[in-house]
Amino acid sequence: MKQKTNLKKLSVTAMLCAMAYICMFVFKFKVGFLTFDFKDAILTVIAFLYGPVYAVVSSCLVAFIEFLSVSDTGVYGLIMNALSSAVFTASCGIIYKYRRTLTGAIFGSFTAVLSMTAVMLVANIFITPFYMGVARSQVAAMIPSLLLPFNLIKGVVNAAITMIIYKPITTALKKVGLTNNATSKTDLKKFIPLAIVALLLLIIAVLVILFVLDGKFEIVRQK
Repeated sequence: MKQKTNLKKLSVTAMLCAMAYICMFVFKFKVGFLTFDFKDAILTVIAFLYGPVYAVVSSCLVAFIEFLSVSDTGVYGLIMNALSSAVFTASCGIIYKYRRTLTGAIFGSFTAVLSMTAVMLVANIFITPFYMGVARSQVAAMIPSLLLPFNLIKGVVNAAITMIIYKPITTALKKVGLTNNATSKTDLKKFIPLAIVALLLLIIAVLVILFVLDGKFEIVRQK
């Protein structure tokens, strides 16, 4: 029984990793020299289902596959990509592991946004100067106008999408017998208003990217 359960976990994790990779390849926001996609939202579903360890391993795996296949940012991109996804998904997974409620999921997502933003600001200070060949002071000067808002918006977008897709994905997995996560009528009553609020946050975040940060949305990845 345990072996069968582990096989299901691996199957679901592999499927969601594949979805995250496809999402990364197809959808992307670009703001200056920074880019982000929606893959963290799908990887966070793994965190909610199986915990932070599965989420961190999956985050590093997807980042590594991206590095080997389509990335044009080299080892720098690999490190930043894996670090961002791992911190975001692990934050959600750790909190939800000990508080498996809707409140826990929301608090986990909120914590993930702040944690990822803080870690990535520090990472940019220490790593970006080597990648761009500029002084650390120049990178620090970009924090209030670019790096801080970019990472906050990136976190909000992925948290909002996670709240929208989690129940549909887990319900579909339940129907085909790949997970035991059931969706009750009470869950659905809570999910619908949450999904509406998340959708509004997503729309606002996208508008900020396009009109405040002067970003671009790419439907198909371009080099």
